[in-house]
Amino acid sequence: MSAPPAPAPTTPVGAISPQMLHAMLDAIPARVVVIDRQHRFVYLNQEALDFVRRPASQLIGQPLAAVVGEAAYQAIYKPLHEQLFVQRQPARTEGWVDYQGGIRRYVQEHFLPFGPEGHEADSVFVFVRDLTGLKLREAELSAKVRELQVTETLKASIVDHATAALVTTQADGSIVDFNPAAEAMFGLPRPAVLGRNVAEVLIPERFREGHLQGMQRMRSGATPRLMGKRVEMSALRGDGSEFPIELLLWRTQVGAQVFYTASISDLTERLASREEIERQREALRQSEKLSAMGSLLAGVAHELNNPLAIVMGRASLLEDKCDDEALRQDAQRIREAAERCGRIVRTFLNMARQRPSQRVDTALNDLVIAATDMLAYALRSHGIELVLDLAGALPVVPADPDQIGQIVLNLIVNAQQALAGQPGLRRIRVSSGLEARRPDRPQRVWLRVHDSGRGVAEEVRARLFQSFFTTKAEGSGTGLGLAVSRSLARDHGGDLVLEETPQGQGACFRLSLPLGGEAGPPTLPAVLETEGGEGQGRVLVVDDEAEIADLMRAMLESAGYEVATAESGAIALEMLAEVRFDAVVSDLRMPDMDGAQLWRQVRERFPGLARRMLFVTGDTLSPSARRFLDEGRSPSLDKPFSRTDLLEQVRRLIDNGDPA
Repeated sequence: MSAPPAPAPTTPVGAISPQMLHAMLDAIPARVVVIDRQHRFVYLNQEALDFVRRPASQLIGQPLAAVVGEAAYQAIYKPLHEQLFVQRQPARTEGWVDYQGGIRRYVQEHFLPFGPEGHEADSVFVFVRDLTGLKLREAELSAKVRELQVTETLKASIVDHATAALVTTQADGSIVDFNPAAEAMFGLPRPAVLGRNVAEVLIPERFREGHLQGMQRMRSGATPRLMGKRVEMSALRGDGSEFPIELLLWRTQVGAQVFYTASISDLTERLASREEIERQREALRQSEKLSAMGSLLAGVAHELNNPLAIVMGRASLLEDKCDDEALRQDAQRIREAAERCGRIVRTFLNMARQRPSQRVDTALNDLVIAATDMLAYALRSHGIELVLDLAGALPVVPADPDQIGQIVLNLIVNAQQALAGQPGLRRIRVSSGLEARRPDRPQRVWLRVHDSGRGVAEEVRARLFQSFFTTKAEGSGTGLGLAVSRSLARDHGGDLVLEETPQGQGACFRLSLPLGGEAGPPTLPAVLETEGGEGQGRVLVVDDEAEIADLMRAMLESAGYEVATAESGAIALEMLAEVRFDAVVSDLRMPDMDGAQLWRQVRERFPGLARRMLFVTGDTLSPSARRFLDEGRSPSLDKPFSRTDLLEQVRRLIDNGDPA
């Protein structure tokens, strides 16, 4: 600020003494300050001194910036110098001022220049009104008004967009509000029902009298029977048809007025779903019965396989030994009858096996929607929030929709069970998408099911997909769901994995399926190179049933093979350690050490022989048997078998090391 001109002599106060003026200024309930041309304090009244909490002796002669701060001084007060001191024009400001010491106040300031007439002002009176409290109350009131407006707008939006029908009536039953969902549910426009009695509009005629009596009881002060309870009843559509609803009624009092609001849900689809679920449960019960019958059938068939194999084999050997044509024909008839029995047993086993997968173009998102629709009520009743984040326009995948739908359903049910009894947030997020293209494999679509539960403990993650392993309470699961789901996914060329998630942030399962539908890369061990030989060789037959072992021995010896037998896997290992064999024919199911255990021991001790093992079994329905045969890529021969089948398999093993 440039140096101001010298002030003119001050004008005397007149008849008012300085003491009177000071007393008057100190009594004013506003801050009064006088500053000179150098913007230094000349006077501060008591209100101003109380505000800054400093005595006058420390402020008189100090610059204005010592109180208001340099920033406020430069922004507000310095620019007013010309107007106040030179032009002698009053000024007024209003706004927030940051005082020294971190004090922020909202003030209204009036600046009144003072000095001899005809001269520049030599001082300025500053009258300060502190409006901070008023401003804060005004802001608070404005915020409340805005909040009220937002709340009212939000409530109106919720009512207008609610999926439940909301109908509000006065105490006499006349309708005062009818939201869009109610219009859609009852088939009646809002203007057509406002003011009309709810009984004549929405309640079937046979129930109206009871409704009117109930309303009368509530008006007379009696305890309401339906208030706050979910009640299923019948309602009337605009076309006169009746339909089932669930109703929840509550009372609202606004001043002296009483209103009743009903939240109404249409139960038509829910009841239809209940009936469908009940039909499916009955179908499941029947399926379980059939499954039990199939298991029984498989067991019976397995028990029949051994004696049938003996009959077929012995009859075949007897044919070769008979010189008499009549006896040979009798042996032939026995063999043919036994073979017929064998075909019947195989037919039973094929009936018990699952049908082949049927691949069609399948939309993954549609399977998710179908599964969530089926489980929606169960999720809601357990307080579980379902969030769908499905990518639009996903390409279809060639898949069996029943099998993939089973995977999706199983993952969501597992997530629901993981959240059972958990306090706090219960949420299942189901998302889908399309993987980025990769040069090493077909492009895939993916599906994630992520729950907000406690997650999967580190110690059980490695076993999670093993058959019959479960983390659920006894009686709550079989331990087959995830194992079967992964098997189905891999059968489609995809995979099912448990993704890594931070501790305590739930479990996330990811299903991926290729667009091309190609089978995934095999996970079986590579075929071992073995030396081949021509002609007959030495064969070890391992079977705990002596008659079957003797039968196979006789069949092989009749073809020129040198044969030794062992009644258990342990004895077989001892013999293999002492004698070289060209092939091993072993039963798959044996006590002590079964065929799978024997194969693993042979692979470890005699790796070249592990690819020359043939397994005879009547248990191909068993998942463990099927898994083992796939794991070792081992050839198998189903009981009952013919002499030709056995000799052909053994010949292939010894000649080529190539399983038939």
